[in-house]
Amino acid sequence: MAALVQSPEDAAAPAAEGTGSVRYVARQPILDLHGSVHGYELLFRNGPEAAFRGDGDAATRTMIDNTVIFGLGTLTCGLPAFVNCTTQALTSDLIRVLPSSMTVLEVLETVDLSPTVIAACRELKSAGYRLALDDFTWKPGVEPLVDLADYIKVDFAVVNRVERHELFRRLSGVTVALVAEKIETPEQYGEARDEGFALIQGYHFCRPVLLKNRKVPVNRLCHIEILHMLQDESMDLRKLALQVKRDASLTYRLLRIINSPMCAVRQEVRSVLAALIAVGEETFRRLATLAIASELNAGRPSELLRMAFVRARFCELAAASCGLNSTEQYLLGLLSLLPAMLRVPMRDLTPALPLRGEIRCALMGEDVPERCLLDWLEGHERGDWAACDESAKGATLKAEDLQRRYQEAVIWAEIALQSA
Repeated sequence: MAALVQSPEDAAAPAAEGTGSVRYVARQPILDLHGSVHGYELLFRNGPEAAFRGDGDAATRTMIDNTVIFGLGTLTCGLPAFVNCTTQALTSDLIRVLPSSMTVLEVLETVDLSPTVIAACRELKSAGYRLALDDFTWKPGVEPLVDLADYIKVDFAVVNRVERHELFRRLSGVTVALVAEKIETPEQYGEARDEGFALIQGYHFCRPVLLKNRKVPVNRLCHIEILHMLQDESMDLRKLALQVKRDASLTYRLLRIINSPMCAVRQEVRSVLAALIAVGEETFRRLATLAIASELNAGRPSELLRMAFVRARFCELAAASCGLNSTEQYLLGLLSLLPAMLRVPMRDLTPALPLRGEIRCALMGEDVPERCLLDWLEGHERGDWAACDESAKGATLKAEDLQRRYQEAVIWAEIALQSA
């Protein structure tokens, strides 16, 4: 979700050319051990200091811009928002612009453990805010914060197994949810689960164990064939409807989407062919693709499908700004997570995909113009703002426009997920 924020210095001078003056905020999911999303950490551009620097008025404006205007409910789909807090944020009234019922305040590891900070945390806790200790390691004087904490986050990239064991020993008897951060591989996920962590943060679900010599399941090949037909300009409606009807689950999903508020069809739809005629070819292509994506993701975390929908819609919306085909870009974004859905390497999937060679290359991660939007979005998902700027600059894209498109894609994806 984008947030365009100016510091006092920015406001006093004309905006710089390019992307350097743009402020944005990404979100990273925090999942439970069942793969359900517990909440989202909001990652502000230039780190947490960017959200709380300068005088009180400027900081308040930043907070309002990033939360009140867009709304935490929109940013996190109504789930808890984990927000990094500096000493200034904790000890002033700035943070109270955020709704306490939806906000988890992350006390950064750099925060001074002074009596003033401890007292401020107690007051915030009494006001209904939950507290998380970010990048936690044990250090003298931390006990009062541990007693107040609802979450303790441990960075797997920094704290090794032996140190985590010692940390668990010290926390014995403390009622707190332990969050494993930087979990990027199935092996790290297994360690976190076995060690007793309750929540996981990281994109391990996007990088599952890919099975060697596994073929694409036959029913999935049928879905890919339907995708092929959907991209044909001279689409044979009756033949397409017949293919869709052969998969009962896919038919159900498609009709459910068409009859949902997302699709505003004002008549009762009782068949795939009737649905196709009612909504028109272009809308039907998108809805059928959504239904297929839901089927491809069966048995995988729902956040994976949400990310695929965001990628698809973002690439579709932003395609015109860089002269790319919106339909192709929609499929590129949607199919970019296909290996995680099917646990089949992309190199084994691309030969069966009904796409141009350049789009196949983009899916394989090759540096082609068709990949510029996906590159930007993948950097945004990680909170890698330098990579975002590099992608935007290389494709002569306006970061402000990309932010707006991302914002629209997040909202659309949530509606699509509920419908699908």
